[in-house]
Amino acid sequence: MSDPKPLLLVAACALVDSDNRVLIAQRPEGKSLAGLWEFPGGKVEPGETPEETVIRELYEELGVVTKVACLAPLTFASHAYERFNLLMPLFVCRRFENTPQSREGQALKWVRANRLRDWPMPPADEPLIPFLEDLL
Repeated sequence: MSDPKPLLLVAACALVDSDNRVLIAQRPEGKSLAGLWEFPGGKVEPGETPEETVIRELYEELGVVTKVACLAPLTFASHAYERFNLLMPLFVCRRFENTPQSREGQALKWVRANRLRDWPMPPADEPLIPFLEDLL
């Protein structure tokens, strides 16, 4: 058996606006998977819960403020990338403060759940779409 790949824990969030649209962000040039659209989130840091990661990342990336009580776990993705295995819980957040703004140069779009497939996404994000379609 080859060397085992490390497990990368990433937490993501489907921000949902009052019109039931989901926010997606485009990965900027210079990052892996640049140009693909994803749900906001990021790597879970040591000592952090996935919920704390989502709250931190939403603020850092988008200037959005929310609380753990406003995050509802929906599903998760597990994907084997070439150099690591990804585990990504997806939370839904409908209650947040501030209008999301790009703080890291990424393009942002509000998209209906049934149109998410119109935007190219990383392989780990794609299996999350049916859960959002069922919810919204």
